Amino acid sequence: MAKKEISDKKILAYALKNAVEHEGKAVAGSVLSPLFSEGLEKSEIKSIMPRINEIVSKVNKMNIGEQKKELEEMEKLLSHREVRDINEMPELEDVPKTGVIMRISPSSSASAFHIGHILTGMPSCLYVKRYGGKFYLRIEDTNPEKTAPECYETFPKEAEWIFGNITEYYAESDRMQTYYDFAEKLIKKGLAFVCTCKKEEDEEDSIPKPRELCDCRNNSIKDNQEKWKKMLDKNGFKEGDAVLRFKSQDIKLANPALIDFPLARINLTKHPRQGNKYRVWPLMNLCVTYEDITEKCTHIIRGKEHADNAKRQEMIFDALGVKKPISYFLGRYKFEDMPISKTQITRMIKEGKFTGWDDIRLPLARNFKRRGYQPKAFAKMVTQRGLSPVDKVISQKDLFQVLDNFNREIIKDKAIPVSWEENKKGKIGVLMPNAKIIRGNSDLDIKKIKDENIVFFRGLGYARYNLGEKVKFWFAHN
Repeated sequence: MAKKEISDKKILAYALKNAVEHEGKAVAGSVLSPLFSEGLEKSEIKSIMPRINEIVSKVNKMNIGEQKKELEEMEKLLSHREVRDINEMPELEDVPKTGVIMRISPSSSASAFHIGHILTGMPSCLYVKRYGGKFYLRIEDTNPEKTAPECYETFPKEAEWIFGNITEYYAESDRMQTYYDFAEKLIKKGLAFVCTCKKEEDEEDSIPKPRELCDCRNNSIKDNQEKWKKMLDKNGFKEGDAVLRFKSQDIKLANPALIDFPLARINLTKHPRQGNKYRVWPLMNLCVTYEDITEKCTHIIRGKEHADNAKRQEMIFDALGVKKPISYFLGRYKFEDMPISKTQITRMIKEGKFTGWDDIRLPLARNFKRRGYQPKAFAKMVTQRGLSPVDKVISQKDLFQVLDNFNREIIKDKAIPVSWEENKKGKIGVLMPNAKIIRGNSDLDIKKIKDENIVFFRGLGYARYNLGEKVKFWFAHN
């Protein structure tokens, strides 16, 4: 039986409803959402959006009276079926009665939480809220060359704002001795060896290359213990002379990058937090595995680009006879016209394309907060996608359209509604996305609102009040 196409009349009914609910202005994203309860499939979004945009444009040309009158005639076309709660993620497997233990482990190479951190960490946040348990924030800072000092202050503060349920946070470099003890345990059990063959795949964060088995894996345990001491000794091995490797039990794996992968290396770069206190630095797979075992993580959600690392960690779990966490992998968000890496943002600031890290156009947690976005808006966006492993390409315009849609639903009943008239002599300033200040006057009594209140200026949009700033209102969205 052929699937019935959603009619233009159905779209018009939802557009009218949305317009009446929002001061006569419908938004395409808000019209799209309820159509899923009418049978719309995600694969049909691209084909239906031109029709939605055209109909929304016509509706927005009507006055509010015309919209209400036409909506009364079309009310019967609106579905009143119960829609799945947008805050409900799919069930996790084998959830203990005591709750789940999960984590987010951002790399210290970033200076601040960006949209990628938010969208990757939010599913774990929601599951811990749902099932109870613990949620850890680990700052992965055991690569001295790629650690931004700012992350120690910004990560905990921004994670607490966006997630709100962090159980504990810490920098991995503060726990170096525990990683040394773990490495020595692996050596003593014959599960790790010191390799003195110089290989390119030892570089942190590089793509491991296939390697031939070397004689070093045949070292005796005693020999490995002595060589490990030489790695730690400032008078022993020099930087690049030796690396600690996991001794793979299966040397015929289909993926050669999983065989005898590195666990720790000598790096004499001064660390921004630890200085020159340490010379041997553990790599990600050693730290992550140790912490997951120690914290007894039950479920792990991460980007699918870490699938190979997950296998490496599972190999260590298996070798130690420890129960593995259940892993889920998320497809990557590919932001086609938004900078999110520290390198990109720094370059564009130097080029004058952004005024600095606090420029509200940058997709960073601090700037989302200043513009009045609520954490729940990101939660809704994440939940709509679920635990999909499929990559998603998204533009800046589409991202903010989705966020604005969700955020509007959250704040519309909390916002303080006022009128707005443009007036160059006015004293109220609103910073718009293009960084121009629009000034005007309104019936708003500044003395009656508090810091971080959301104000809805009719005919302009939502804005967030920032007490103490030169510009009192940061533009949120329309």
